[in-house]
Amino acid sequence: MQFKLEDDYIELYKLLKLLDLVDTGGQAKMIVAEGYVTRNGTLETRKRAKIVVGDSLIIGDDVSVEII
Repeated sequence: MQFKLEDDYIELYKLLKLLDLVDTGGQAKMIVAEGYVTRNGTLETRKRAKIVVGDSLIIGDDVSVEII
């Protein structure tokens, strides 16, 4: 899946919510904190990590997101 970024960046937990991968911000923060998100091949545990154009995310085992 691709996500078109309109601003300079988006915080990771907000992106998960916008993509409808979770129902609440709290759930998004838990997913990140528990190690279910990989950013550019590296585990990302910062809930407020600034996601920018060019980043590639893998959430869980089956959701891949490219930031364009």
